Amino acid sequence: MVRRNPHSLALLSSARALDMLPFVMTILIGTNRPGSTTSKVAAQVSELYHALNHPPKLLDLAQLPPEIFDPASYDAKPRSFTPFAEAVLKSSGLVIVLPEYNGSMPGVLKYFIDMLKFPESFERKPVCFIGLSAGMWGALRAVEHLQLIFGYRNAYLFPEHVFLPKIHELLDESGRLKDTAIVQRLRNQAAGFIEFIEAMKTTKTNPPA
Repeated sequence: MVRRNPHSLALLSSARALDMLPFVMTILIGTNRPGSTTSKVAAQVSELYHALNHPPKLLDLAQLPPEIFDPASYDAKPRSFTPFAEAVLKSSGLVIVLPEYNGSMPGVLKYFIDMLKFPESFERKPVCFIGLSAGMWGALRAVEHLQLIFGYRNAYLFPEHVFLPKIHELLDESGRLKDTAIVQRLRNQAAGFIEFIEAMKTTKTNPPA
């Protein structure tokens, strides 16, 4: 007789319940810098998902409630943080658009992850990455560090990343990506990620014995 961990069964039941909800895509803007270039890229990525008939929810860390930064939040989350936590928990897939700060991810992004429910926020959650930077590597190191965290959290990592180096040279005066080849790469990533989420639904509902 195969014995299953009750905690694993609870997570599986939760995952199945979420799969019965409408397909919900969430794009996370991985910095709290006001008016960031990251937010401009995320808005354009959002348009691509809209065009693919999967309108996403934009989650901007610049809008985090100040109360969440109180050290007491490690023990008790403020009610104002609930919409952010629920947006991640209920999403079918998470697209993270992040810049590179000092060779890694922004500190606020790591803090945001630490504030979310463990382990259910990312357990078997499809996650996709778009990195951007002023330098020549396009947040490669930041995405690599983030992959380690999401691997630890048992997320499903979509393997097709998009890196946007020298980001300020890629944007026009209105803050939109002007290179059609790059926009097409993001479009292809979006289409592939949607297919990936659908495929992972089968994996979540039919885990190995």
